[in-house]
Amino acid sequence: MSCKVRYLIFFQYFGSKYSGVMRSPAHQAVLGVQNYLEDAVRKLNPVNEVSVYVSSRTDSGVHALCNTAHVDIQRKENKPPFSEQILTEALNYHLKPEPISIMKSSIVPPLFHARFNAKSRTYIYRLVTGLRNSSQLPVFEKDLCWLVQEDQLNVEAMQEAARLFLGTHNFSTFRALNSETPYKSPVKTMLLADITPGYSYFAQHHLNRNMQYWDLTFKSNSFLYKQVRRMTGALVAVGQGRLTLPRLQELLEVQDSLAFPRNMSAPPQGLFLKEVEYDDSVLLSCPQCSPEWINISRQKKD
Repeated sequence: MSCKVRYLIFFQYFGSKYSGVMRSPAHQAVLGVQNYLEDAVRKLNPVNEVSVYVSSRTDSGVHALCNTAHVDIQRKENKPPFSEQILTEALNYHLKPEPISIMKSSIVPPLFHARFNAKSRTYIYRLVTGLRNSSQLPVFEKDLCWLVQEDQLNVEAMQEAARLFLGTHNFSTFRALNSETPYKSPVKTMLLADITPGYSYFAQHHLNRNMQYWDLTFKSNSFLYKQVRRMTGALVAVGQGRLTLPRLQELLEVQDSLAFPRNMSAPPQGLFLKEVEYDDSVLLSCPQCSPEWINISRQKKD
């Protein structure tokens, strides 16, 4: 029997078309990205049952510059494991024409877990200001940013507010309630919370010089359900003068999801999962399924 190999796949997607990244019931009209990933793996005809384990959940309308997942693939007897490059190319072939792309694949140890071995996640939220209404937004930016209808945001106040999130806190106020709430600790360590000028040279140079993009970047070991969207909405409210820094501090300290102001959460379309990080030592390949082993297996077969 051939060796079962565990792969870590790095993938990106345009989230507007999907119900989110997680698998949804097959009868549902709009499926999750995971459904398409698993279908692509099945088309490789593995002998084992296919299950893709996604590291980082994203909701409907949220995009990923790079998400990760692991999957086990065992080929038929006498067939060597896929090399990392071949697996990447094969999955991309079977994912056409979906707006999902496998960036790379890595062979990992048998006990590696894409979710539990991740040491941090980084999200970026894209804002744009300087436009009167959504009809002025370039069509190629639709569903890729949040139009905040303000000529100017007080970015200095937003920067000061973002610093309140840094460090280890109970972020209960900044999570939305769902079925997982009782089982997940609300205590998270925020490693980065920053606001910097964004960049879309083509749109600003050729279409509207009044447009200004802003990138809100958050990095943590992990995040709570809709935490980034709530933090983003609160920071924008500070920049607009609708929320004071003392009030934001109170919201953080009250540790109550129901205390978060209604309609302050940012919409999903400006949110991108940028990166999932792992320790290099965790990514070391298992010896019997290393690229060298694969090459030796192929030579024996030939």
